[in-house]
Amino acid sequence: MTSELWLVRHGETAWSSAGRHTSTTDLPLTEEGERVASSLAARLAGQEFDLVLTSPRLRARRTAELAGFPGAEPNEDLAEWAYGDYEGLTTPQIRESVPGWTVWTHPSVGGETAQEVGDRLDRVVAGTRGVERALVFGHGHALRVLTARWLGLPVAAGAHFRLDTATVSVLGWERETPVIQRWNA
Repeated sequence: MTSELWLVRHGETAWSSAGRHTSTTDLPLTEEGERVASSLAARLAGQEFDLVLTSPRLRARRTAELAGFPGAEPNEDLAEWAYGDYEGLTTPQIRESVPGWTVWTHPSVGGETAQEVGDRLDRVVAGTRGVERALVFGHGHALRVLTARWLGLPVAAGAHFRLDTATVSVLGWERETPVIQRWNA
């Protein structure tokens, strides 16, 4: 079993700061996003990782680089939930035509299903088993799904794990039980 799985959400982008759903659109970090992502290097200094993965999206790869991990291995399974027709829209905009919509409770027309996202993140969890300490750089919804799946919960349980940009979280074990050791730090 992996003893620890460290999660880092990418730094701020223009769309993340505006609450716009961003999956396949490959946006750079804002100036503030770059600054805060650079501060991750001090928080991760002194930690040894046996495996370092990143979403292939520019915002995650740049965050990994600024945090001191330019050699992070891109992994397509860490990409953000594909929002389909809702790409670039805010939740209030989507709710104009789909009242009560959330990514956790409603489909994303033209995008991925919760099952598809869960299957991808299950592969990440399985791929980190047997590694003493792994670090992944990714996205808000995808890392929340990864956390739910780490804990053995359904994808929709990810709704309960708020995750801000440029934060560090740690998943681990208490004996044989998967746990959250640190969240949204």
